[in-house]
Amino acid sequence: MVTKEMSIREVLSLDPGTARLFMEFGMHCLGCPHATAESIEQAGAVHGVDVDALIDALNKHLNA
Repeated sequence: MVTKEMSIREVLSLDPGTARLFMEFGMHCLGCPHATAESIEQAGAVHGVDVDALIDALNKHLNA
């Protein structure tokens, strides 16, 4: 289960296919150093992303 506290890198390591979802939500910084240090919630705030919707999409993808 993906949470707001996880880093982008953690989610990508669970399933590289989640990269598509991050990009669809406008988070194109998947390879930057912040992807390992910041939580999804922190990165989402920087990019103006609806983090709850992103988390929901990521979990739906992983549960499919």
